[in-house]
Amino acid sequence: MDIDERMNLVSRNTLEVVTAGDLKKKLESGEKLKGYLGFEPSGLAHIGWLVWMYKVKDMIDAGVHFTILEATWHAMINDKLGGDLKLIRRSAELVRSIMSIIGISPDKVKFVDAETLVSDKDYWELLIKAGKNSTLARIKRALTIMGRKSDEAEMDFSKLIYPLMQVTDIFYLDLDIALGGMDQRKAHMLARDLAERLGRKKPVAIHTPLISSLRGERRMDTSRDEIDEFLADVKMSKSKPETAIFVHDSPEEVRRKIKAAYCPARQVKQNPILEIDKYILFSRDDFVLHIERPERYGGPIDYYSYDELEKDYVEGRLHPLDLKKATADALISLLKPIRNMIENDKRLMELIRTIETKVTR
Repeated sequence: MDIDERMNLVSRNTLEVVTAGDLKKKLESGEKLKGYLGFEPSGLAHIGWLVWMYKVKDMIDAGVHFTILEATWHAMINDKLGGDLKLIRRSAELVRSIMSIIGISPDKVKFVDAETLVSDKDYWELLIKAGKNSTLARIKRALTIMGRKSDEAEMDFSKLIYPLMQVTDIFYLDLDIALGGMDQRKAHMLARDLAERLGRKKPVAIHTPLISSLRGERRMDTSRDEIDEFLADVKMSKSKPETAIFVHDSPEEVRRKIKAAYCPARQVKQNPILEIDKYILFSRDDFVLHIERPERYGGPIDYYSYDELEKDYVEGRLHPLDLKKATADALISLLKPIRNMIENDKRLMELIRTIETKVTR
């Protein structure tokens, strides 16, 4: 695989690469590149997580030595699952199982939990140095990476540690590439800004899209900082089941949620159904979306690329209801192996029931 092919594989289906020039230089160096993604084991997995999982697979296929950080302490600080570390650790098992089903072999990715990192005094030395080179205002602005507003630290000081932990994770693991959703941008930019001062690698930051809430909450037409403050309200959320499709949802539940989802005719922006098509279904090689409809409405049609699909939708040649039905069918097929794996594992089913009880309590 040549450099251009690796560049395409690493950067496809992303919103930005900071910077593409830095990434190309790292790939051209011939060195074994190290990448990572940190996730909070914080409950049930919805289909938005598949976006970053597929991106991890792309990274591995492009020859990146990849680490998945199970951010257990981070989840505790962020009050996930009531701060129950035992349950947080168990929920990491669910994510590992899902990743294995979609083709991320456990022998091709390294899993590390936060407790391993924080047990080393060198980790805390790095964190303190990062803190000494940051301002309180900068750290508070970065709290949006947690889905929190900046003033929430007034009630819980531990939350101010979270952004510094994420920066320290990147430096401690000696990474070349930091992967995350667009909501992680501020932490990645902070790491890039501090890298030279701390004598560390400046990581390339790669950001994937966030799948919009099924309810269609609208983003504000405002600045990036203000949008970040409200990002948690416009994306699929585990804590708001009506906004998300979970990977273990039954076919009937998937169809019900998609049928009720926001999907305005001819509109692409913040359309969760088209986002599912673009970033999840068409992210797989050789995927074809089959639209079954009566002849009087145009007859059956197959879409071999997302661009073709979007063009017809915007021009009104594809009705939202037809798009929804086809998307639901394709998504059910995609999720079937994951759902079967979970349903046939009593431990995982028990874990899901426990998490559901904790979340709704």
